[in-house]
Amino acid sequence: MSQENSSSLKTTPLIDIHKELRGKLVPFAGWQMPIQFQGVMQEHQCVREGVGIFDVSHMGEIEIQGPSAKGLIQKLVTNDIDSMHDNQALYTLMCLENGGVVDDLLVHRFSEDHYFLCVNASNAEKDFQWILKNAGTCDATIRNTSHETAQLAIQGKHSEALLQKLCETPLSEIRYYHFTKEKIHNFASIIARTGYTGEDGFEVYVDAGDAEPLFRAILDAGKEFDLKPIGLGARDTLRMEMGYALYGNEINEESRPLEAGLGWVIKLSKDEFIGQTELKKQKAEGNRRKLVGVRLLDRGVPRPHYRVLKNGAPVGELTSGTFSPTLNTGIGLCYVSPEYAEPGTKLEVEIRKLNVPAEVVKPPFLPTSVKKD
Repeated sequence: MSQENSSSLKTTPLIDIHKELRGKLVPFAGWQMPIQFQGVMQEHQCVREGVGIFDVSHMGEIEIQGPSAKGLIQKLVTNDIDSMHDNQALYTLMCLENGGVVDDLLVHRFSEDHYFLCVNASNAEKDFQWILKNAGTCDATIRNTSHETAQLAIQGKHSEALLQKLCETPLSEIRYYHFTKEKIHNFASIIARTGYTGEDGFEVYVDAGDAEPLFRAILDAGKEFDLKPIGLGARDTLRMEMGYALYGNEINEESRPLEAGLGWVIKLSKDEFIGQTELKKQKAEGNRRKLVGVRLLDRGVPRPHYRVLKNGAPVGELTSGTFSPTLNTGIGLCYVSPEYAEPGTKLEVEIRKLNVPAEVVKPPFLPTSVKKD
């Protein structure tokens, strides 16, 4: 977490609730956010075993609408939005000409000429300016709606039953990576069946002014499911167990997304997009490194930038690292050369001058419970 001055930090519409619930607030990506409420371990298990609610209103939203919207997004992103249907969401990247990653994001399609993008909090304004720069004179309206929008994530096996108490549309009909416009507790919302935890769940987009009463309504409806508020600490341990990339850690403007295992969202055969030429070249050359999972075989908590060793010699450093509450051991992500990337390869992680034994694991560290279709 960064050490920004608290007076310069942005706050979400739920800041008063976080204080009321005694959340521990810390600086994160320019925002004052709760890292935990009851404790990371308890909150992590709450999501894995039941249901939790996250304030993710710091995330950015960008709306693109008009006759040229589809063509513009197709030019900007690596995945193929031509395959999308209405009310579908798609994970993708925006890349620089040199193949570096501007951001990873979700594209949501309302119709062929109307989309909204969910982007990372620290990149919202950068992404908006990048889109404007590359839009030129195309016939599309581009709006950064981040300040108007709040986002809640309800994650865990009871998430559908909980939210169903507050809305009329059968949530069982919303397939994975699809969404619908619906009222929740009389508040107009977008309900997307997506998430960052590996559990079934929903991300709910609502007008910023409605966020606090909606959050309270969900908390009240969730009492029978033992719903708990969840902070950024558990959000990170949950995504780490799934091996999900985090912008600024595993991917950034200098990284090569094919090395990060993101080739599945890079459709090199589609119409021309920014970075395509360089990414084709990189694929032809082959990867110099590969992003792998690392699991400790002894006690210790790995952290980002800790050195990864082979027989005492450095072979990389962790991009992310944490203690896995589910596996009861330390886990991390790391780029290594292909010779060290095979699952089962024995390595070490340097933790406080001790070389802790570890092994390479192919992410995810845990099987996901999400039913994909």
